[in-house]
Amino acid sequence: MGQKAKELVTRAGLDVDALIKDLNSAYCDEWLAYYQYWIGAKVAEGKMFHLIAQELAEHASEELEHAEKLAKRIIELGGTPAISPDLWLKDSTCGYLSPENPDAMALLKQNIAGERCAIEVYHKLLEDVAGKDLVTEHLVREILEDELEHEQDLEDLHRSCDMKENACNTKAKACRK
Repeated sequence: MGQKAKELVTRAGLDVDALIKDLNSAYCDEWLAYYQYWIGAKVAEGKMFHLIAQELAEHASEELEHAEKLAKRIIELGGTPAISPDLWLKDSTCGYLSPENPDAMALLKQNIAGERCAIEVYHKLLEDVAGKDLVTEHLVREILEDELEHEQDLEDLHRSCDMKENACNTKAKACRK
């Protein structure tokens, strides 16, 4: 635990325990996002699934990095990261969306929704710490930028795959005539 880290946060007018709770919630979200992306990459089926699975696997590793960074900050502030997967669901803000439909396009839509939730979580955290806790502000801003990029990547991929599928369907119809 970093005594000075806690002191600086307190001196800035923030409640350290509340901040740790919020960071832990984001940490839980990241673990669930990691697994959601990871398992989605494994079970993906359908058109363009190789391309989509590759993107999901890449995002999974980035979500795990976020969890590691959040755990480090939680410990610096004297807290303990959620130590049980049971807590991940209980303390999560965004929850977990099981990839019950393995269709790659459905998985993209599901993960876009997850990214949008994460963006809201980090935006609120950033508003809470901006100008008060510069270390957490830097961390949250960095993760928020990644989450915004993830949403854009997934939207672009969804749009691209959708256009390719429509182009394939149009060609198939033309060939049947």
